Amino acid sequence: MTKIANPLRVVLVDDQQLVSAGLRMIIDSQDDMMVAGEASTGVEAVALLSRIETDVVLMDVRMPDMDGIEATRQILAPSIDPSRGPKIIILTTFDLDEYLLAAIHAGASGFLLKNAPPLDLLSAIRTVHSGDGVIAPSSTKRLIEHVATQVSTPMTPRDFDCLTDREREVLLLVAKGMSNSEISAVLFLSEATVKTHVSKILEKLGCRDRVQAVVEAYEGGLVRPT
Repeated sequence: MTKIANPLRVVLVDDQQLVSAGLRMIIDSQDDMMVAGEASTGVEAVALLSRIETDVVLMDVRMPDMDGIEATRQILAPSIDPSRGPKIIILTTFDLDEYLLAAIHAGASGFLLKNAPPLDLLSAIRTVHSGDGVIAPSSTKRLIEHVATQVSTPMTPRDFDCLTDREREVLLLVAKGMSNSEISAVLFLSEATVKTHVSKILEKLGCRDRVQAVVEAYEGGLVRPT
């Protein structure tokens, strides 16, 4: 298969060789992406990503020497602009395990189960690269439930006055787990307009994606757990 001129560069970080080999086969079978490098520990990943450019990282959460959370934090720490730097997808065996909030705070763009179907994996890579959240609406709802149980009072109260009334309205609906199409139906807006509002919200709040925006809304006190 002939690769396109500028395929998405994906780095694999996993201490299980069989997992990495399977991921490589899936990714290299696509004409719009390629495996740009591999690491088996968090320490190796930090060193590798300081030397090469990449678009998306598939990061195992449990590894020797340095786990995926700390590796994510160190990889993204030098990036002042949250829109820059690689997008990191955490690979985990357990859905919404105890690492969820820590990973998002570290800058991860979402979670993916290791047993996810290949098409879901490929879709997630393309989705985060485009700047959207990798977690599907159904999973986002589970994320919201998880966050709501962890946040009884604002952890980091902040001022959301930087948002317009419409942007605040859109963020509240995003925080309820609605997709762009669902929000467009509720607010009688086109999906393109909703996407523009979401992009502005992420820019103003300094969030990498809508997943982080949801956590920000809860922990900043804009949304109250019910």
